[in-house]
Amino acid sequence: MYSTESAEYSETVTDRDASTDTATEPAGVQTPEAQAKVLVRDLKLWYGETQALYDINMDVVERQVTALIGPSGCGKSSFLRCLNRMNDLIPDVAIRGRVELDGQDIYAPHVDIVQLRSHVGMVFQKPNPFPKSIYENIAYAPRLHGIAESRSQMDELVEDSLRRAGLWNEVADRLDTPGTALSGGQQQRLCIARAIAVNPEVILMDEPASALDPMATATIEELIDELRHNYTIVIVTHNLQQAARVAGYTAFFHMGRLIEYNDTDTLFTTPREQKTEDYITGRYG
Repeated sequence: MYSTESAEYSETVTDRDASTDTATEPAGVQTPEAQAKVLVRDLKLWYGETQALYDINMDVVERQVTALIGPSGCGKSSFLRCLNRMNDLIPDVAIRGRVELDGQDIYAPHVDIVQLRSHVGMVFQKPNPFPKSIYENIAYAPRLHGIAESRSQMDELVEDSLRRAGLWNEVADRLDTPGTALSGGQQQRLCIARAIAVNPEVILMDEPASALDPMATATIEELIDELRHNYTIVIVTHNLQQAARVAGYTAFFHMGRLIEYNDTDTLFTTPREQKTEDYITGRYG
């Protein structure tokens, strides 16, 4: 699905341990009793000589929202970027372990990274619309991937993406205006519409509401709740209340390690680990 025999692959960026290719599920892997979309096994990451992730084992549940919580610098965003190989863009990054999407190792040498990122979309902390019209923000990636064959098909795709992002009624009469002219909350929804325009299977969100006001944040959370019926969503958040509101599952990271992973209600009410309880009760963080 994500493979190409001619795809470029840089061992200097991603240094994988070949022994993990045949690894079975390790002891102690934290696995919810539900269908997994993404499987992570023994994932380690270094920035130069500094290790940022240690032996992460985690199954991301299909068509659910999974929240990643923990103190600043604990590895949440580093882990998130591993799920669509965004860390490949950072010099001197080394990754070992295995990340599977629908059973395929996304770090295999033959993987087409462009195709991978069309299946695993990304929404960043700060809204980053292209310096193009609202219409072209949505149409750019589908046109690149040859998804729409005619202008009428592209028009339908743009409208559908904006509707699914809850933005169509606000911008339908000004699709030719720059995306950067929208409000912060609208820009973030435009970025979400842009991500879903290529019909991904997984959407990664790195603190998508941290730069927004409470009203815009509520709109984004409502949108996430709607999108989870069709997409697998992984969201990094510093807001514990937000995690409790939007996520079916929550993973707590601390100092580069996955401390606890469970359904959100259980993790917040009866955590197994003392570190988790200390964090969610505000003793540190």
